Amino acid sequence: MTHSLPENPSATAAAGDDAVKTGDYAAEAGDQAAEAGAPDGHPGLGRLHLTLPLANVALYLLWMGVGGFLLPLQVAHITGTNDTTALSTASTAGAVLATIGNPVFGQLSDRTRSRFGRRAPWIVFCALLGALALVMQAHAASIAMLGLSWGVVQFIMNGYQAALTAAMPDRVPVGRYGTFSALVGLGVPLGTITAALVIGGVPGEKFGLDGVIGGFGGRFAGERGYYLIAAIVVVAALVFVVVSPDRDARALPRERFSLKGFLGNFWVSPKGHPDFGWAFLSRLGVMLGYMIVLTYNMYLLAEHIGIPPQDLLPTQGFLMVVNALCTVVAALLVGPIADRVGRVKPFVLTSGIAAALALGLPMAWPTEAGMLAYNIVGGLAFGVYMAVDMALITKVLPRTADAGKDMGVINIANAGPQILAPTVAGWIVAAGGYGALFPVAAAISLIGALGVLPVRKVR
Repeated sequence: MTHSLPENPSATAAAGDDAVKTGDYAAEAGDQAAEAGAPDGHPGLGRLHLTLPLANVALYLLWMGVGGFLLPLQVAHITGTNDTTALSTASTAGAVLATIGNPVFGQLSDRTRSRFGRRAPWIVFCALLGALALVMQAHAASIAMLGLSWGVVQFIMNGYQAALTAAMPDRVPVGRYGTFSALVGLGVPLGTITAALVIGGVPGEKFGLDGVIGGFGGRFAGERGYYLIAAIVVVAALVFVVVSPDRDARALPRERFSLKGFLGNFWVSPKGHPDFGWAFLSRLGVMLGYMIVLTYNMYLLAEHIGIPPQDLLPTQGFLMVVNALCTVVAALLVGPIADRVGRVKPFVLTSGIAAALALGLPMAWPTEAGMLAYNIVGGLAFGVYMAVDMALITKVLPRTADAGKDMGVINIANAGPQILAPTVAGWIVAAGGYGALFPVAAAISLIGALGVLPVRKVR
């Protein structure tokens, strides 16, 4: 489907072994924390309040900046039209490799033994390699090359994400999960705000100012955007490992490598770990509902809402900033509250209902004002969800010793929607037009939120 171009700019014994290893790891962590005099018995926890969200902001600047701006612009430049089929092809190819990358790198980091810890080597390695892949993607001249290069970027950077998300179960005490879940969740809105301001720009009149805030005259709406994001990812990774270094992991027990065991370890039985399975499905539904609209957001504004070509990038930038600011406010308020009340399910359910209602607004009100209302309510709903999502996931991990791998598996629920959303959204648009995206996304988001109800370990 094409449209006119708006603008071209394992066994019981094994389980017992895991328990011993986990106990050894926890004991060592406690000993080192006591020696360091760290707060809450965890080394460097105070500095993690800054470095963990910063590293996540850089990651989501990449996801949102490339996926929301640079990729659709590059597709339009290559094809000469707003080709939703080409965008779907480029997006899906990348997300397939992303799904593989997260659990693979997660398990590799679990097995790593270095003086810098288990995660830091992979965070730095993937940041450097991912930056190089971004530079290569900037020069992709065909949809096939764009899809391949985006796939390589996503595969590598999901290694970064798998190692980074494992820092929470590794280093954060249970009583602080809500706060840190909110801080980690800030990566999405703050990364979105940065991408919107730097690449798209925001109309100044929306805030009582003249001209365009950011945007830089479209300077970063192309190759330079890729270069800037690559540099930010590398800097953020280095800041994380230097300012908040992990404990030495060389003394941790080592497992003999077995390819069969390595591959078999990716399977987490939903029968043996039902809470993990339900948490996975819940995240999958919520994120799929979110991604169905986000994937075609630029084309939706152009074709369905009717934003003029010259106003398209600033309008999208403004709406993304509004959505992100609302997400930040909700996440910062809800995270500490969740820690105090010790409950997660009510917040997940509230977010799902609110997200469904938000998606109904532009369906009934297909104007720029309707999209603004959707981004305000939807941003608040997503902020509530992001404030407790990591807390929920971390509490249902099957084995602490395999946190990297298990977080990698659960992160498939992030990458999976990136695979499904472009194809599903393309079918929806072909069958019912852009307006049909909203009710389908609302239903999926609500079903995803309801998936948290069967989880027993979390209230």
